Amino acid sequence: MKKVITKNLFAVFFSVKKSFKETVFTLVILSTFPLGASALSPGDQVSFKRDVLTLEEMLDEVSSQLKCDVFYSEDEFDGDRKVRLPRRQLSLDELLRVALPPKYSYTIKDGAIVISPVPGDTSRKVSGIVRDENGEALPGVTVLLKGTSTGVTTGPDGRYTLLIPGSHPGTRLIFSFVGMETREVVVDREVIDVVMKLDVTKMEEVVITGYQVIDKKKLTSAVSTVKVKDVMIPGTMSIDQMLQGRVPDMLMMTNSGEVGVAPKIRIRGTSTLVGNREPLWVVDGIIVQDPVPIAPEELNDPDYINRIGNAIAGLNPRDIERIDVLKAASATAIYGVKAANGVIVITTKKGQIGRPVVNYDFSTTYRRRPRYTDRNINLMNSKQRVEFSKDLVEKHHIYSSGVNLIGYEGLVANLYNGSINYDEFASEVTKLESMNTDWFDLLTEDVFSHQHTLSLSGGSEEIRYYSSIGYAIDNDVIKGNHYERYTAALNVDANVSPKIVASLNLNANIGKREYSEESVNPIDYIYNTSRTIPALDEQGRYVYYNRQYGYQQTFKYNILNELDHSYSHQDNSSVMLTANLRYKATDWLSMQAVFSYSTSNTEQENYLGEQTWYAASLRKSNYGELPQKGDEVENTMPYGGELRKDYTRNNSYTARLQMDISKYFGKEEQHNISANLGYEVNSSKYVGFNRTDRGYYADRGKQFSTINLDDFPYYKDWVQNNVPTISDNLTNMISGYISMSYSYKNYFTLNANTRIDGSNQFGSRSNEKLLPVWSVSGAYNISEHFDIDNKWVNNLALRLSYGYQGNMLNGQSPEMIIKKEPFDTHYNELTSSVSIYPNPDLRWERTSSFNAGLDFSLFNNAVQMNTSYYYKHTKDAFLTKKISSVNGRNEYVVNSGTINNQGFSIDATVSPISNENFRWTLSASYSKVFNEMNTKPEDEQYELEDFLTGNALTKGNAVSTFWSYKFIGLHPQNGGPVFDDMQDRKQELMGLSKYDTYTMVLTPSGQRDPKAQGSITSTFRYKSFRLNFILNYSFGSKIRLFGLYDDGLNFDPEKNVNYEMVNRWRNPGDENHTNIPNIINGSDPASQAYALHWSRGLTGIQMIAENAWTMYDNSDHRVVSGDYLKCSNMSLSYDVPVGKLEKYGISMLTATLSTTNLFDISSKKLKGQTPIQSGFSNTQLSERPTWSLSLSVSF
Repeated sequence: MKKVITKNLFAVFFSVKKSFKETVFTLVILSTFPLGASALSPGDQVSFKRDVLTLEEMLDEVSSQLKCDVFYSEDEFDGDRKVRLPRRQLSLDELLRVALPPKYSYTIKDGAIVISPVPGDTSRKVSGIVRDENGEALPGVTVLLKGTSTGVTTGPDGRYTLLIPGSHPGTRLIFSFVGMETREVVVDREVIDVVMKLDVTKMEEVVITGYQVIDKKKLTSAVSTVKVKDVMIPGTMSIDQMLQGRVPDMLMMTNSGEVGVAPKIRIRGTSTLVGNREPLWVVDGIIVQDPVPIAPEELNDPDYINRIGNAIAGLNPRDIERIDVLKAASATAIYGVKAANGVIVITTKKGQIGRPVVNYDFSTTYRRRPRYTDRNINLMNSKQRVEFSKDLVEKHHIYSSGVNLIGYEGLVANLYNGSINYDEFASEVTKLESMNTDWFDLLTEDVFSHQHTLSLSGGSEEIRYYSSIGYAIDNDVIKGNHYERYTAALNVDANVSPKIVASLNLNANIGKREYSEESVNPIDYIYNTSRTIPALDEQGRYVYYNRQYGYQQTFKYNILNELDHSYSHQDNSSVMLTANLRYKATDWLSMQAVFSYSTSNTEQENYLGEQTWYAASLRKSNYGELPQKGDEVENTMPYGGELRKDYTRNNSYTARLQMDISKYFGKEEQHNISANLGYEVNSSKYVGFNRTDRGYYADRGKQFSTINLDDFPYYKDWVQNNVPTISDNLTNMISGYISMSYSYKNYFTLNANTRIDGSNQFGSRSNEKLLPVWSVSGAYNISEHFDIDNKWVNNLALRLSYGYQGNMLNGQSPEMIIKKEPFDTHYNELTSSVSIYPNPDLRWERTSSFNAGLDFSLFNNAVQMNTSYYYKHTKDAFLTKKISSVNGRNEYVVNSGTINNQGFSIDATVSPISNENFRWTLSASYSKVFNEMNTKPEDEQYELEDFLTGNALTKGNAVSTFWSYKFIGLHPQNGGPVFDDMQDRKQELMGLSKYDTYTMVLTPSGQRDPKAQGSITSTFRYKSFRLNFILNYSFGSKIRLFGLYDDGLNFDPEKNVNYEMVNRWRNPGDENHTNIPNIINGSDPASQAYALHWSRGLTGIQMIAENAWTMYDNSDHRVVSGDYLKCSNMSLSYDVPVGKLEKYGISMLTATLSTTNLFDISSKKLKGQTPIQSGFSNTQLSERPTWSLSLSVSF
């Protein structure tokens, strides 16, 4: 029970001398004591359930727990004053020293606590406001009188008031807040306002795994944390595009500079050969899925361009607070079999206690298109292309019958057949030489893009909120291509009661992507089309030329016309709602229930109109000509165009029940046991619909034409066999998991995790052999154990872990799965077919991994470094084995692969200079991975093309290793390419399999994926200015140069030629200074040896090559390093001083100028291409330089 003495009583004796007042005060208080009071000691312990209470609430709790009276003056004593406790269990003496104002003290008399003024009080009041660097008020900052336990915390508006006893000169206040540098200020005035700065040494005090929040001092696994504001790049639409080189052990590959393209991500190498190699994405503890299920073989294809987007493509980076990348099995085991490739955990922004803050972020970005004058463009101009054609004609070059004779060759043909005379010929040639059609100008453009995010955040101790809406449009330099997105987010956290906390998270987005139709690739067309071909006439009308389709079929073509009458649209929308209810039963036990539901819809629409070359090739007539009827012409689309639509809907939900335990015990609470036990149910359903229709008019009311099928029998056959497809894929999973840790102080921590998954995807046999995913790990904080904290060594910690993970491939079953088919008119009955053939012997793919890490800080935290080493061994890896088609299928999956991955990473941060006005921070990271396959695949599994492109898996080499022909040099007599292709030892190849033949004849050229990546980041801060630059680098990859002989020596006059051909061999002796072969015409007797490879048609020997020209393009001579160092981002920011903004009601204003892809340093042998452009497939857009202006303002 608590008793209060009022001011009226004090008025009687406060007018007398101090010594007498003290006596009277004590007598009055003691006269009210109840008899039989229990013993009370300053060492009695008091426990609390909250960290922040009012002084009155705290005293009530003391009275209740210790069963004693507490006496104080209500009018002279501020009971509403907030008190922040250093911990939740304290002794009575420590508690009152922390909580009582400086001018008060306490005594214990006969089982009661008496709080009274300090005799001789000469206290003075100090007040002020505490803000962060952005001018935002900071609630909850601890303000302590140095050398005492006297202090207060700032209120929601950042304000504080503190009574300081005495008037001693040199009295100091200490301001401290989590994640901020501690400030010490001399009390030399009554109003002291303080600005607190971020402390990079405290920014990562916890790690978020999605299931747990772990104190970093107790972290036992390999986890990298990134604050999004530290990696934010203005003008970038997706968070994954900002992470390149910023996360140790995470490699990122980009093979196109188009907007909206998702990069490929590998965390600690490649652990599976057939399955999906991408990491798992988690948002606020919930696994999120890709909008469209893409087959693993497509995602793993190094040339695949993912324009659809990944699981987080719709998430606004401005709504993200932090990212935690889980890399070792000890961190990912709690996610089970889905996490074999690592986990990326995204935590979105939450509301903070304080007044409502409105923030507006704006950025506009200028993106520069490519130009023929760029350093990485190496193509012939019109004059050079005509000279090349002249050389071919003069040497009586034999063109194939399928070549489209246009340009110079077309003029020669017209001259020979008498269509034009020589004067006309010469005049037209002169025009061709100066044509120089600028395809880059016609098909690309410099563009501006912009992004907007408006957010509102704030709250109180009872409820906190963050909400935002965003709009962004990212225009591509390829004309007509863009990505537009709307986003909305809402996060609400509420303390329903002292024991119950509820939260609600909502994320929604709508996206629209516009791309060129897949068959109309403008960038590939630019790189491969002659500049002698005109696009427009003098009146600006389209100029058409006849383009080859099939044998001796040509139809009118103009790339601008194709783009006008074709498109590829993609519309996305998704909503994700997550509710979390946490019940705190005791101070060491809590329970939570989580439910999340998400739905996404993706609609893809591709259209090729009736005026396109594609439509003409199906119609067998140019646009404007009446289509021919009857069965003499294979007319498969008489009218209109072709429309393809793919519709995918994904509905998923996750329900989770989890118990969290964190119990401290021991005299000094030096022992801690924490555990997380949970049960989770997850369901995901993809429903897809796909159909292709012809006769569609997009420009005439979006209607289909009515066609008499009997008039067009080939079209009738197409219609009868063109059946829409519907897919329905349901995945249910039930999981149980547990994570347990024991910690002794902060000296060491031991952890164990395990999880068991059961799924309808695995089949009955797999469920009988459930493979638990588990890990054990430990951390040893050496510096804390030996109390090392000096100016040399500030932190030293060691981490070790070992884990075991499993993986099961989707689409496999131990039982035969029968698919019901519709009515078959041939059999006149309903039919069924085998959907999945049984594979009862298929086992789990299993990966064991070891991780060791060492973290240390030196020289008063001026040098901080994190290092790690890992080794991963995968056995029973899935491989595809070819079998005879008499079994009803051509291949099936077996457990026969073994893969090793090992690597290390170093992440260092140095602060050479740090003072009040200037700070320089330098960070660098380096990650390297060694990947090797230790199993020989099936002998006939891979074709020659698979070896040349890196899709073949070979024993002793890394995944993505590609092979090349062994180039020796040029023949000194005719300049033809010479190879070591075992022609003189062909008997050694007799009877060998494809695998043995190609690994003997070809040579491994390297791997397409990089072996190492990293970044160098430097930040300079001077007062209100910040200069930041990021250099990304990538080492160890190899790429193939663009081909010189795409179709052998059949140089199509429509195609442009690489400028390298100017330096080709022409005369004996040229082989001493060039490796570009001579063009050996068909009229040359030596041409036959180059036109047909010796292995063609030989019995008992695998065909090694078609001809010498494709061998040259795929030779080791045409392989160069893909290493690069690029300036990925540079920015200059200015924070307008708060004092200049307050009168306008603005609390923060920051302006930033930034640029991306400013320059790169790469191999000089990369002539005409960038490191992301490979010669393995169609040419893609290079990464484009951008310049951005961004503003961030808060009210």
